[in-house]
Amino acid sequence: MSISTDEERAGMQKISDAVAITLKEMREYARPGITTKQLDDFGAAILNKLGANSAPFLTYKFPGYTCISVNNEVAHGIPSDKTILQEGDLINVDVSAELNGYWSDNGGSFVLGEDVHGHNKLVNASKAILKKAISNIKGGVRISEIGGLIENEAKKAGYTVIKNLTGHGIGRSLHEEPHEIANYPDRFNTTRFRKNSVVAIETFISTRSTIANTGADGWTLTGNKGGYVAQHEHTIMVTDGQPYIFTALNGIWN
Repeated sequence: MSISTDEERAGMQKISDAVAITLKEMREYARPGITTKQLDDFGAAILNKLGANSAPFLTYKFPGYTCISVNNEVAHGIPSDKTILQEGDLINVDVSAELNGYWSDNGGSFVLGEDVHGHNKLVNASKAILKKAISNIKGGVRISEIGGLIENEAKKAGYTVIKNLTGHGIGRSLHEEPHEIANYPDRFNTTRFRKNSVVAIETFISTRSTIANTGADGWTLTGNKGGYVAQHEHTIMVTDGQPYIFTALNGIWN
């Protein structure tokens, strides 16, 4: 969507606060010994308290209210009472929701407790790359230019990017134009960011894989070459200068 009124901006801020607070509190609630289903139920209760509706459940009938991916899972992990979180797990939580006709999306990867498996280097690279990418977005900049920046920064850090998972436009629905804000320089995409447009920018930084494949459950994605992936995501509004970050309350850069 393109924001043209104070009412639209306020609507986007309210739903963005809801998903950001939910993500932050889920990250703080996660601990060894609980299941991903318990973590999802905790997040669902927060969304409900804030009056927001889970976007994946509402849009796709996803079997959960948030996506929780653990270790080798890249994205779209289904919350389960069989998946028990353990010290050192690489966890990704992605929270998107709708409120009063406005939609927002955010996510973040983190290491649970002590970094016994050495995943924090990947997590920190993903955070830094997202920050640099967002700081270079303004009206008129080519989407492919930001994709090139993300891939180059990943390569400099010793990583690859997942090429078939992308950021996207958002606001009046979960996925809007531009439909693909890739993590690499897609030469066929000549689209430019437009001032006042709302987009979800997300990194998919990988230790080995370049493609995410759908598993037997029809949802959970894993890398084509294995390894691990860190994802971080903010919903922003494009301006003539630094973008406005609607989901800043999630604290993923803290």
